[in-house]
Amino acid sequence: MRIGPHVAVSGTAPRGGGDAYAQTREAIGRALSAAEELGAAKQDVLRTRLLLAPGCDWQGAVRAHAEAFAGVDPANTTYFVSGFIPEGALVEFELDAIVPGPPR
Repeated sequence: MRIGPHVAVSGTAPRGGGDAYAQTREAIGRALSAAEELGAAKQDVLRTRLLLAPGCDWQGAVRAHAEAFAGVDPANTTYFVSGFIPEGALVEFELDAIVPGPPR
């Protein structure tokens, strides 16, 4: 969703299986693609949230996040939650961005 310069992408889960690292990379990629469709670049991301299923390898998820946002370094909060839809998802990802200038 975009309102003025504000872009929010929520509830982005991976479509495939894999470990926490792979699922986080996929979810971040999907969220960034959605943000780009709304005019936001990776450099515009100011806040992210990683939601992790019980037993999820948080270190793998955090590593994927650090790699994806190296040099951008948005504020991040990582949570453990009770589970996700779809079944088998270990990670869900959300981001907020501020787009400079008029809507593109």
